[in-house]
Amino acid sequence: MESPLPINEVAARLGVPAEALEPYGRDRAKIRTEALSPDATPGKLILVTAMTPTPKGAGKTVISIGLGQAFGQLDVSHCVCLREPSLGPTLGMKGGAAGGGKAQLIPMEDINLHFTGDLHAVTSAHNLLAALIDNHIHFDNRLDLDPARIAWPRVMDLCDRQLRDCEIGRGRKSDGFAHSTRFDITAASEVMAVLALARDRAELEARLGRMVVAWDRAGRPRTASEVGGVGAMVALLQRALWPNLVQTVEGTPVLVHAGPFANIAHGCSSLSATRAALGLSDYVITEAGFGADLGAEKFLHIKCRQGGLAPDAAVVVANCAMLRYHGGAADDALDSPDTSAVERGLPNLKAHLDNLATLGIPALVALNRHPGDSNEEHRVVGEACERWGSSMVVAESYARGGDGTRVLATQVKALADSGRANPRPLYAADAPLRDKVEALATTLYRADGVDYDETAAAELDRLQDMGFGELGVCMAKTQYSLSDRQRVRNLPGAYRMRVREVEVRAGAGFVVVKTGRIMTMPGMPRDPNALHIHLGQDGVVRGLF
Repeated sequence: MESPLPINEVAARLGVPAEALEPYGRDRAKIRTEALSPDATPGKLILVTAMTPTPKGAGKTVISIGLGQAFGQLDVSHCVCLREPSLGPTLGMKGGAAGGGKAQLIPMEDINLHFTGDLHAVTSAHNLLAALIDNHIHFDNRLDLDPARIAWPRVMDLCDRQLRDCEIGRGRKSDGFAHSTRFDITAASEVMAVLALARDRAELEARLGRMVVAWDRAGRPRTASEVGGVGAMVALLQRALWPNLVQTVEGTPVLVHAGPFANIAHGCSSLSATRAALGLSDYVITEAGFGADLGAEKFLHIKCRQGGLAPDAAVVVANCAMLRYHGGAADDALDSPDTSAVERGLPNLKAHLDNLATLGIPALVALNRHPGDSNEEHRVVGEACERWGSSMVVAESYARGGDGTRVLATQVKALADSGRANPRPLYAADAPLRDKVEALATTLYRADGVDYDETAAAELDRLQDMGFGELGVCMAKTQYSLSDRQRVRNLPGAYRMRVREVEVRAGAGFVVVKTGRIMTMPGMPRDPNALHIHLGQDGVVRGLF
């Protein structure tokens, strides 16, 4: 495509009615989901996930975009649904999340920076509630909130390790009261998770009201609706609730909406965007954060269960660098061909395929080609997948766009049409919380069992007794290992998973179970991306990737 299509033309291709479109300039728009037909026949849902990634990622977004472009070349009705990028990783270590090369979203710079302001709205709504809680305690504290048990931190959409543990209100009495708190990154806010799971404005308000924000001195949970201000939060979020429509460099329609953290939350784009896309197109391609042990599991147990969705097929993204990583190659040798290391890393890929089979989701492997790959490495992976009863397709989305992903798209479409999907959650919705944690840990993470820190065990049991037992479980663990230990590559071997902290997120509908050293506020690396980004004389942002 020589130049981007006008956004109203992209919307027309997708079948968005004019009354549902709210343009934000020439190249992006909001979709008013309440104006879409509720009776549309839903299309097929395709999940893009991955094996356990390296710190450089897997390329899921590039493959997702390339798949959408290939479906367009095949003249198949389609739409892609992706999360919104966070400024923290964009300006920190990971970089943007709008794809790259010939499989890229446009306008890339704006999507990775301020876009339509959704993340700013989430930040404002979250921090408004934090201010209201402190204000409530400062004046009369009619709810008898315990200042030492305020469960609502503050957030900002940047990486700043200095704010992980801090004390506020240390001035005069008129400046508030001193208490400990922390800042999380905006993507970790429960407001973000709620935005991603709410179907409409009424559900958004109800979920926000259910959020547990503090505990009173009698040990009872207190909610946002009791503190007040939920109406103002909804007002701040009213347009953020609508999905954003953009396009790829080939004119493929993409809904980019919400960005819940894939560790501390469910790591998927919004339910409202996915449901809208399913009603507008025959095939919807979406992704879930990190490997299948985190993303695909939460996609099924949280997003699909709460939204009444069922995936028809999955794509497991792998690349030779990831296989070399899990095969024991040195970190500085991951970009060099090493067939032996690739072969040794194959058990990690198989574990993710086995996990998806356990969850009842048929899957194939997309091998994301990198310049340093060898044909021998690709042959080894393909033969292994054939032995396992799966199939592998080499994808070249980054270098060739839709052209490099057409074979993959053909096989993915056939898999989605096969009727083989039979999604099977690992636990019943009404199972005890401990049973849910045990099922995830021993089945998907290959643990021999679960050990709880004393305070975590007491908190989990207390939440069960208080009626939160029917909530889902959101396991917060490292993305770099199947286990809860970041440095354990490939398959973990014998170990027991350790749970160190538990938090209830009643508005989002899950209990967060923290393992290992999961952080809700990342830090910047020694050489952050922000040092290399600038605005050129031509008005174009340089240094984003």
